[in-house]
Amino acid sequence: MKKTNAARLLDSKNISYELVEYFVDEADLSATHVAETLGQDVEQVFKTLVLRGNKTGIFVAVIPGAAEVNLKKAAKVSGNKSAEMVQMKELLGLTGYIRGACSPLGMKKPYPIFIHESCLDYTFIFVSAGKRGMQIKINPKDLIACTGAQLSDLIDS
Repeated sequence: MKKTNAARLLDSKNISYELVEYFVDEADLSATHVAETLGQDVEQVFKTLVLRGNKTGIFVAVIPGAAEVNLKKAAKVSGNKSAEMVQMKELLGLTGYIRGACSPLGMKKPYPIFIHESCLDYTFIFVSAGKRGMQIKINPKDLIACTGAQLSDLIDS
Protein backbone atom coordinates (compact mmCIF):
# COMPACT_ATOMS: atom_id res chain seq x y z
CA MET A 1 0.00 0.00 0.00
CA LYS A 2 1.56 3.27 -1.15
CA LYS A 3 1.66 6.05 1.45
CA THR A 4 -0.11 9.31 0.76
CA ASN A 5 1.00 12.84 1.67
CA ALA A 6 -1.36 12.67 4.64
CA ALA A 7 0.29 9.47 5.91
CA ARG A 8 3.78 10.89 5.36
CA LEU A 9 2.82 13.98 7.37
CA LEU A 10 1.71 11.78 10.28
CA ASP A 11 4.93 9.76 10.00
CA SER A 12 7.01 12.94 10.16
CA LYS A 13 5.27 13.88 13.43
CA ASN A 14 5.54 10.34 14.88
CA ILE A 15 1.75 10.09 15.17
CA SER A 16 0.24 6.62 15.36
CA TYR A 17 -2.38 5.77 12.72
CA GLU A 18 -3.52 2.95 10.46
CA LEU A 19 -4.09 3.06 6.70
CA VAL A 20 -7.29 1.22 5.78
CA GLU A 21 -8.15 0.40 2.18
CA TYR A 22 -11.69 -0.04 0.87
CA PHE A 23 -13.47 -0.65 -2.43
CA VAL A 24 -14.35 2.57 -4.24
CA ASP A 25 -17.72 2.94 -5.91
CA GLU A 26 -17.27 5.89 -8.29
CA ALA A 27 -21.06 6.29 -8.37
CA ASP A 28 -21.21 6.70 -4.58
CA LEU A 29 -18.34 8.59 -2.95
CA SER A 30 -20.34 9.36 0.20
CA ALA A 31 -18.99 8.86 3.70
CA THR A 32 -22.03 6.67 4.36
CA HIS A 33 -20.87 4.29 1.63
CA VAL A 34 -17.31 4.36 2.97
CA ALA A 35 -18.59 3.49 6.47
CA GLU A 36 -20.70 0.62 5.12
CA THR A 37 -17.77 -0.71 3.10
CA LEU A 38 -15.48 -0.54 6.15
CA GLY A 39 -18.14 -2.02 8.44
CA GLN A 40 -17.88 1.06 10.68
CA ASP A 41 -20.35 3.41 12.35
CA VAL A 42 -20.93 6.35 9.97
CA GLU A 43 -20.58 8.70 12.95
CA GLN A 44 -16.91 7.65 13.19
CA VAL A 45 -16.19 8.22 9.49
CA PHE A 46 -15.59 11.96 9.15
CA LYS A 47 -15.78 13.83 5.89
CA THR A 48 -13.66 16.84 4.99
CA LEU A 49 -15.47 19.83 3.51
CA VAL A 50 -13.80 22.92 2.09
CA LEU A 51 -15.65 26.19 2.53
CA ARG A 52 -15.15 29.86 1.73
CA GLY A 53 -16.01 32.49 4.30
CA ASN A 54 -16.97 36.01 3.25
CA LYS A 55 -14.22 37.55 5.44
CA THR A 56 -11.50 34.96 6.10
CA GLY A 57 -11.52 33.00 2.85
CA ILE A 58 -10.92 29.26 2.72
CA PHE A 59 -11.39 27.05 5.76
CA VAL A 60 -12.07 23.37 6.39
CA ALA A 61 -14.88 21.61 8.27
CA VAL A 62 -14.46 17.98 9.34
CA ILE A 63 -17.82 16.47 10.29
CA PRO A 64 -19.45 13.06 10.89
CA GLY A 65 -20.18 11.26 7.64
CA ALA A 66 -23.98 11.30 7.69
CA ALA A 67 -24.24 14.91 8.84
CA GLU A 68 -24.66 18.06 6.80
CA VAL A 69 -22.61 21.13 7.65
CA ASN A 70 -24.61 24.01 9.13
CA LEU A 71 -23.25 26.94 7.10
CA LYS A 72 -24.33 29.52 9.70
CA LYS A 73 -22.52 27.68 12.50
CA ALA A 74 -19.46 27.13 10.30
CA ALA A 75 -19.38 30.80 9.38
CA LYS A 76 -19.65 31.88 13.00
CA VAL A 77 -16.88 29.63 14.36
CA SER A 78 -14.57 30.66 11.51
CA GLY A 79 -15.06 34.39 12.06
CA ASN A 80 -17.32 34.96 9.07
CA LYS A 81 -20.83 36.31 8.58
CA SER A 82 -21.51 33.77 5.84
CA ALA A 83 -19.87 30.72 4.30
CA GLU A 84 -20.43 28.48 1.30
CA MET A 85 -18.98 25.28 -0.03
CA VAL A 86 -16.25 25.80 -2.62
CA GLN A 87 -17.07 24.57 -6.10
CA MET A 88 -15.88 21.07 -6.90
CA LYS A 89 -13.73 22.38 -9.78
CA GLU A 90 -11.76 24.50 -7.24
CA LEU A 91 -11.00 21.65 -4.84
CA LEU A 92 -7.86 20.24 -6.47
CA GLY A 93 -6.25 23.65 -6.95
CA LEU A 94 -6.97 24.73 -3.39
CA THR A 95 -6.14 21.53 -1.52
CA GLY A 96 -4.27 19.15 -3.82
CA TYR A 97 -7.13 16.66 -3.37
CA ILE A 98 -10.13 15.56 -5.44
CA ARG A 99 -13.73 14.96 -4.35
CA GLY A 100 -13.99 11.72 -2.42
CA ALA A 101 -10.35 11.94 -1.35
CA CYS A 102 -10.04 15.26 0.47
CA SER A 103 -8.02 14.85 3.66
CA PRO A 104 -7.64 17.41 6.44
CA LEU A 105 -3.99 16.34 6.49
CA GLY A 106 -1.36 17.50 4.01
CA MET A 107 -3.31 20.11 2.07
CA LYS A 108 -1.39 22.47 -0.23
CA LYS A 109 -1.84 25.31 2.29
CA PRO A 110 -2.45 25.32 6.04
CA TYR A 111 -6.09 26.37 6.08
CA PRO A 112 -7.94 26.82 9.40
CA ILE A 113 -9.57 23.50 10.33
CA PHE A 114 -12.66 23.04 12.46
CA ILE A 115 -13.62 19.53 13.54
CA HIS A 116 -16.98 18.58 14.98
CA GLU A 117 -16.79 18.11 18.73
CA SER A 118 -18.35 14.62 18.56
CA CYS A 119 -14.99 13.26 17.39
CA LEU A 120 -13.93 13.10 21.05
CA ASP A 121 -16.72 10.57 21.72
CA TYR A 122 -14.50 7.94 20.06
CA THR A 123 -11.07 6.42 20.66
CA PHE A 124 -10.54 6.51 16.90
CA ILE A 125 -12.14 8.05 13.83
CA PHE A 126 -11.59 7.69 10.10
CA VAL A 127 -10.66 10.52 7.73
CA SER A 128 -9.61 10.39 4.11
CA ALA A 129 -5.99 9.51 3.51
CA GLY A 130 -5.98 11.76 0.43
CA LYS A 131 -6.73 9.02 -2.08
CA ARG A 132 -9.99 7.38 -3.04
CA GLY A 133 -10.11 3.91 -1.52
CA MET A 134 -7.97 4.77 1.48
CA GLN A 135 -8.84 6.04 4.95
CA ILE A 136 -6.71 6.92 7.96
CA LYS A 137 -7.80 5.44 11.28
CA ILE A 138 -6.55 7.83 13.95
CA ASN A 139 -7.13 8.96 17.51
CA PRO A 140 -9.08 12.24 17.19
CA LYS A 141 -6.81 13.96 19.74
CA ASP A 142 -3.82 13.13 17.53
CA LEU A 143 -5.62 14.51 14.47
CA ILE A 144 -6.42 17.72 16.35
CA ALA A 145 -2.83 18.07 17.55
CA CYS A 146 -1.41 17.46 14.06
CA THR A 147 -3.75 19.84 12.22
CA GLY A 148 -4.26 22.49 14.87
CA ALA A 149 -8.00 21.96 14.41
CA GLN A 150 -10.48 23.69 16.68
CA LEU A 151 -13.31 21.69 18.20
CA SER A 152 -16.62 23.20 17.08
CA ASP A 153 -20.32 22.56 16.71
CA LEU A 154 -20.71 22.51 12.94
CA ILE A 155 -23.90 20.53 12.37
CA ASP A 156 -27.58 20.57 13.31
CA SER A 157 -28.15 18.34 16.31
